[in-house]
Amino acid sequence: MSDYGNDVNNRSFITYRRVEKDDIPQIKALYNEYVQTSTATFHYEPRTEIEMAVMLLSEDAEYLTESWIVFYKNEMAGYAYFTPYKKREAYKCSAEATLYLKPEMTGKGIGKTLLAMMEKRAKEAGIHTLMAVICGENTASIALFEKSGYEKCAHLKEVGRKFDRLLDVVMYQKML
Repeated sequence: MSDYGNDVNNRSFITYRRVEKDDIPQIKALYNEYVQTSTATFHYEPRTEIEMAVMLLSEDAEYLTESWIVFYKNEMAGYAYFTPYKKREAYKCSAEATLYLKPEMTGKGIGKTLLAMMEKRAKEAGIHTLMAVICGENTASIALFEKSGYEKCAHLKEVGRKFDRLLDVVMYQKML
């Protein structure tokens, strides 16, 4: 099932593969749950299948986007992707990593496994710096990236508003 083998921690119950068009409805449902209930994303309104497909299945030959769906014991556990940091030539060596897991799938090593695979794939694709842009109150995501060797490189205060609250954004990066 995995494009790049099972997870790096030899947990054969975690598998992943590239996102396909047929995966979009379940990925959209997971993402929209985050949209409606959390500050993990700064979207206010649920996304459509078309919007999710554009985000995850981009075929821009100049700027690399890759996405994966992850399974835990053959059940969809979440998804992840990396996209260009900015679509300007000088930034082609950098990408932003994003991942979402079902709440009941956290704490099982899935995020760490998925992030390690993404780093390997990004490096193979010529990416030098992988970054994460995280809401400052998302302590679980911050902990995941810190445990995976990412360093905090920015703290933007009160740059987003959701649920009638001003929110900080922190940025983490790792040189591959």
